[in-house]
Amino acid sequence: MIKSMKMTATVLGLAITATAFTCTIDGIGNGGFLPENNFYIPANQKSMTGISEEEFNQAIDEVEAIYQPIISNMGAKLNIERNWTDGTVNAYASQSGKAWKVAMFGGLARHETITRDAMALVVCHEIGHHIGGAPRKGQSTSGGGWWGGNGGGAVSWASNEGQADYFATTKCLRKAWLNDNNQAIVRKMNKSAGIPKMVTELCNKTYKYNKEERALCIRTSMAGKSVADLFAALGKLPEPKFDTPDTKIVTKTDDNHPKAQCRLDTYYQGSVCDVSMNEDVSSTDEVKGTCHPSLGHKIGTRPLCWFKPSK
Repeated sequence: MIKSMKMTATVLGLAITATAFTCTIDGIGNGGFLPENNFYIPANQKSMTGISEEEFNQAIDEVEAIYQPIISNMGAKLNIERNWTDGTVNAYASQSGKAWKVAMFGGLARHETITRDAMALVVCHEIGHHIGGAPRKGQSTSGGGWWGGNGGGAVSWASNEGQADYFATTKCLRKAWLNDNNQAIVRKMNKSAGIPKMVTELCNKTYKYNKEERALCIRTSMAGKSVADLFAALGKLPEPKFDTPDTKIVTKTDDNHPKAQCRLDTYYQGSVCDVSMNEDVSSTDEVKGTCHPSLGHKIGTRPLCWFKPSK
């Protein structure tokens, strides 16, 4: 039986040390959406410039409305916890039988790098652990390894970290934002913060016949930039950029948290993958529903900084 997750915290001024969460079989391990960390941003913290409680709930609402009935049709029940007053800077997913859970925390939303769109991406990532497809944790490890239940040969229920990221922009955000006025949102975004030229150019090239799809591509890419900036800030890493992709090439698929630049590369490539958002992924086949080198795709494929194609 899959154990339930519990959080313990010891307050030290404005920071706490908390048990972090992950998507292992038993719910115990290092990390969640972010690697294990001691950051804590309480609800009364005024120095950060993250999103409001209303925006926090709106971001969850738009994703939950799409995926709650989808998961219900799969025979499970999705429960998204909204822990606004909890200052934990993380998020996690867990499963206990047919009870599938996503836990979102206000501390993450209050971080200065996080936008409303970035918060929706985090929700999508956590849902991606549940239904994001292959590769799942343990599929690249002979005998299942840690993720496969103490070497018993099983594979985790959870899509690995990179795949959950890829699912977030190839499928989830597109569905959640499909009926928004994305062109207007992108115009406003460009005026306030600016959009890198290469993002606009590649999205325009990929979706040259549909203005709304081009805008959606840009919007999802920029949500990824916000989240990647969070990873960089917490890890004290250089700012990730669209024009400086990670050059690392793994010898086998890495199930764990990629570095900030590699994660931005994944969000960006997911955004420019032109496979339909309605073409489902598979829990066993890494090709189905994705852009994949074996299908001749040159862009939109999962970055080699964490993904090793098996075909």
